[in-house]
Amino acid sequence: MLTGRTAVITGGAQGIGLAIATRFADHGARIVIGDLDEAKAKEAAASLDADAIGVGCDVASDADVVALLDAATAAFGSLNVMVNNAGITRDATMRKMTEDQFDDVITVHLRGCWNGTRRAAGLMRETGGGSIVNMSSISGKVGFVGQTNYSAAKAGIVGLSKAAAKEVAHLGVRINVIQPGLIRTSMTEAMPNRIWDQKLAEIPMGRAGEPDEIAGVALFYASDLSSYMTGTVAEVTGGRHM
Repeated sequence: MLTGRTAVITGGAQGIGLAIATRFADHGARIVIGDLDEAKAKEAAASLDADAIGVGCDVASDADVVALLDAATAAFGSLNVMVNNAGITRDATMRKMTEDQFDDVITVHLRGCWNGTRRAAGLMRETGGGSIVNMSSISGKVGFVGQTNYSAAKAGIVGLSKAAAKEVAHLGVRINVIQPGLIRTSMTEAMPNRIWDQKLAEIPMGRAGEPDEIAGVALFYASDLSSYMTGTVAEVTGGRHM
């Protein structure tokens, strides 16, 4: 489904990002993994059964994002798919949250997504189009206690994506959003059991999702199967908070 296309995935060295990179590679894409940890990015790229490179990238830095996309086009000659997935958490109640904790999350998620979206769209518009997939969260829809920073950033990604999609649709660039729910990753599995059980009880399907289930939706958005879709938001939550 992605043969001959180059896909860049930020935050791609582990978790959902690596699952997306793996699924894309399985469908013939050339892969560029961007990650704050350059060594892990290169290790992840080497693990894929595909033409792949790993590049160190701080998505909060516009210069780093430009360098990441330059590396992609230098290595593979094109940029066809961009997945803005990199993120962090700095959870705390609003009363206890510091300005730095708020700013760090907003900067990485929201400005990082903006950097990736505008730079990728700028390249794609010159070459006939492409697909951008931005990673939000169900937290951006409903808001969670202790995540005023994260919920604000993830809601902002939806608005950013819809506005950007309107700007570049006529140029063949599509921009869509995924909102994962409770997905089984090393980060979520580190939750206290009582918190995990509480979240699980909210899911009509009765289970957590797997990273590969997010990757399947990312593949749909990246491929021609979604060729008439832009500015949409896919909730991948097992029915939680529908």
